[in-house]
Amino acid sequence: MAFQIFSPAFPNGGWIPDLHTCQGADLSPSLEWTEAPPETRSFALILDDPDAPVGTWNHWLLYDIGSTTHSLAQGYKAGRGDVSGKNSWGKLGYGGPCPPKGHGPHRYFFRLYALDTETLGLPAGASRENLEHTLKTHVLAETQYMGRYERK
Repeated sequence: MAFQIFSPAFPNGGWIPDLHTCQGADLSPSLEWTEAPPETRSFALILDDPDAPVGTWNHWLLYDIGSTTHSLAQGYKAGRGDVSGKNSWGKLGYGGPCPPKGHGPHRYFFRLYALDTETLGLPAGASRENLEHTLKTHVLAETQYMGRYERK
């Protein structure tokens, strides 16, 4: 099997429940992953919306996730050695789907990276640009899961 990420909250390509959006409790969905390469030392997660009217909107940056971690609970907050970057709202942690009303459906990509290092050496609040620049030389494998959401 290949490296895979999935969520019990919604099917790949399916609709993200309101619970995980700005119109609900704004809780991150639970995520699980399998079949990471054996040499994986940590993981990094990026959640973004490429359909945002201002360009790609970053909803969640999480890195230095331990190699023995294979799931994140619903409503997960960094704190087990992992670190949150700054999302496009300028905040740490998860910010759920919240497209402009009437803008149509948006796609939300959960991208998980298996890395060859235990830590990227980035402080909390790192930008997406810093995260991507730092992780690009450490990626062993990448997987993604996509959900959709439309705010009416």
